[in-house]
Amino acid sequence: MLHLGTDQHARQLTISRRDDNGDVLQARQVSTRPEKVQEFFAKLTGDCVRDGESFIAVVEVCGFNDWLIRLLRDFRCHKVILIQPEERKKCKTDRRDAAALSELLWVNRDRFLLGKPVCGLRQVDIASATDQENRRLTTLRKEASQVRTRIINKIKHILRRYNLQWDIPTKTFPTQRAVAWLKQLALPEMDRLEMNYLLLDLEQSQRRVDELEKLITERCGDSEDAQLLRSMPGVSCFTATTLACRVGRVGRFPRARSLANYWGLTPGCRNSGENNQRLGRITKAGSNLARWLLAQVAHQALRKDAQLREWYKRIKRRRGSTVARVAVMRKLATVIWHMLSKRQTYAECRAIAAAC
Repeated sequence: MLHLGTDQHARQLTISRRDDNGDVLQARQVSTRPEKVQEFFAKLTGDCVRDGESFIAVVEVCGFNDWLIRLLRDFRCHKVILIQPEERKKCKTDRRDAAALSELLWVNRDRFLLGKPVCGLRQVDIASATDQENRRLTTLRKEASQVRTRIINKIKHILRRYNLQWDIPTKTFPTQRAVAWLKQLALPEMDRLEMNYLLLDLEQSQRRVDELEKLITERCGDSEDAQLLRSMPGVSCFTATTLACRVGRVGRFPRARSLANYWGLTPGCRNSGENNQRLGRITKAGSNLARWLLAQVAHQALRKDAQLREWYKRIKRRRGSTVARVAVMRKLATVIWHMLSKRQTYAECRAIAAAC
């Protein structure tokens, strides 16, 4: 078995290859040009086939790991391990990083092959192709909504300059009547020009949001996990799909609180000795979007679930509203784990929620 440590960058890969004895067999850099990297891994796979061996690879997580992971699998890599670096080194080079990765892989090879955790090392789960697509889709939907909100705020700012916000024909904005009124509104030349551009941008952004919503609704219908999450109070197709694809394989979380910890809803701690037990604020690890959506779901759940609302009020009296709302978010994360693990709806898991 060969152990391959790979430090990935946009223009090059730095490779460190070790054998079963932990000795470095090869340390080199490979261009990320398709023909160069294909040639390197083709030779590596050929050598492995000739010697009757296979290889496993470890890669540090970055924003463009997708193509490398696919390439390694295409060239019959036995296992690809994606890890998250947790500390900065004072003396850092690509060759040292690759050598450290290959040594880490060799030292913990048995645990890696069995899928067991390694102490002090955060392994990143490689999501399925469907979950990766849904993550990109829901991120696009969130960004499109943010763009639309910025455009609406700019339009309202122009109206406030002339105190015209009171003349909007509808209470909500944007509506068809309000947009038609804005197109006919008399404004100074520069403001009229800016308003025309903003209305065009608003139309385009609204069209983009509608297209994304339609695609998300279709994908939500194809996902059993998302359909289960739709049973929660106030959960739309967008929220259900976003949370489902960011959970991924629920089996990788051994306990309900593991999912809450994964989304950064558990307090950090700095404990040393018997007399210095200290808990801090929540860690805010994991997906910001998942935490933001859980906050929205908590708001709706408190309105529609009387049992959860009474539990929230008891915590609010003792700790305040902010801590109480975070506690509700954490409880909802544990309920999501039970729903996806036991394949039950929110109503069926309400008793479990009370015991969490």
